[in-house]
Amino acid sequence: MNRLRNRVQLIGNLGSDPEILHLDSNKVLARFNVATNESYKNAKGEIITDTQWHQVIAWNKTALIIEKYVTKGREVVIEGKLTSRSYEDKQGEKKYVTEVVCNELIIVK
Repeated sequence: MNRLRNRVQLIGNLGSDPEILHLDSNKVLARFNVATNESYKNAKGEIITDTQWHQVIAWNKTALIIEKYVTKGREVVIEGKLTSRSYEDKQGEKKYVTEVVCNELIIVK
């Protein structure tokens, strides 16, 4: 049951090429945004598409696969967990970020 407590699955397309960071600690970080679309009919019978953007990060082996094979527009399946963090920007304001930490990735097309 614990595996179900914080689990996210997304199917969507990358909005831009991933940002790849090779850190001094020999770790690799990939950052990218994934758009997911949901369509529904409104009261007039028109089809409306709602697009949601999700910030995704991946580490090490997964990040290296993303660096090699994943580009803007590619459709991917992401499995991971939600994390939240905060930081101070250059102006000293506290910012909050929620990200999906990718554990598994499938490249669809």
